[in-house]
Amino acid sequence: MAKTWIRREIEIPNHMALARLEKCPELGPKVLFFSGGTALKRASARLVNYTHNSVHVITPFDSGGSSAKLRRAFNMPAVGDIRNRLMALADQSLRGNPEIFALFAHRLAALPTGEAGLTRAAQEPLRQSLDQMVRGKHPLVACIPDPMRKIVRNHLAMFQQNMPEDFDLRGASIGNLVLAGGYLANRRHLDPVIFMFSNLVQVRGTVRPVVNKHLQLAAELADGSLVVGQHKLTGKETAHLASPITRLYLSDETGRAVDQPIRDKMRSLILGAELICYPMGSFHSSVLANLLPRGVGQAVSQAACPKIYVPSTGTDPECLGLSVADQVERLGQVLMADAPGIRLSDVLHFVLVDQEHGQYPGGLDLARIRNLGVEVIDCPLIGYGHSPEIDDRFLVPILLSLA
Repeated sequence: MAKTWIRREIEIPNHMALARLEKCPELGPKVLFFSGGTALKRASARLVNYTHNSVHVITPFDSGGSSAKLRRAFNMPAVGDIRNRLMALADQSLRGNPEIFALFAHRLAALPTGEAGLTRAAQEPLRQSLDQMVRGKHPLVACIPDPMRKIVRNHLAMFQQNMPEDFDLRGASIGNLVLAGGYLANRRHLDPVIFMFSNLVQVRGTVRPVVNKHLQLAAELADGSLVVGQHKLTGKETAHLASPITRLYLSDETGRAVDQPIRDKMRSLILGAELICYPMGSFHSSVLANLLPRGVGQAVSQAACPKIYVPSTGTDPECLGLSVADQVERLGQVLMADAPGIRLSDVLHFVLVDQEHGQYPGGLDLARIRNLGVEVIDCPLIGYGHSPEIDDRFLVPILLSLA
């Protein structure tokens, strides 16, 4: 079979192509996103109207909140962002799915706080709620139709049986506990439990962690300090970084660098993409973190499809002192460092910005981006109102028009 590149002019958004996709989303393009947190949640929910074949490569390095407690207890990858993306892509009309959404979104009570809250007596009401769920007596579980109810109960029972005696259940995400139980039940593999729930709730796409390992995200700062732990970079649970990030890498708990390759499955997903998107979100902990495992850059460079970066608008604490042009250079550096001979033009073709309405605190420097050989697409991305966030109603049609 012969292959060739075709260069053509297209209208963005291409309303005719979008209308065709809307009629037959099961045949939609394989748009691959390297993403982590919730920045792509609304866009993912809109995407399923046009394609059921999108691929979401998720960072499993979250070290804060409910995920952190599970990681410490079981030396496992973080599952919170995986849970969020599965639910965003699930078929909203399927019987039983609203009940699954409600359960997966539920958190056990966060109170009491302080050291007193760690005592067995203080945790007892939370343990009783979990036990009710395991026995199928809790209203959030009782309303779920079989076979989903049985699977949820089995996975929660597996978690309960393996839960350390001193495990802190305050604020625990039930969806995370279900996935953790499935992870333990499947010999510490995430793929089987993701596959099972993807089929049960009819996830319209593919969700995979970039690696299935218990690793940390570490960063060296310009002031010479070292930060280990994704939650310390995002500023969500700790103070914002006082110094810019100069180097990002995967590490063990001590901050020692770890060389972690991707699996053949992940390589195949990347090579099969019809469009690769580095989307908005926390630049280092959501986007670049996904590109760090060995083999990602090489696979991206070999994928014969358009590649586009969508920088965040508004303030990103991880981008201290970085213009969008700086972000483009850093994105390229991480990917090109994966293997000799990779050029920027192999891993990035377009940068999508809204020069008129977008807020880019570090500046854009569009001339510098173009001098790097990257094409700038400047079009409306910001919705109506005061929010600086990119509107999925504008973003999704643009991406699909490029695929």
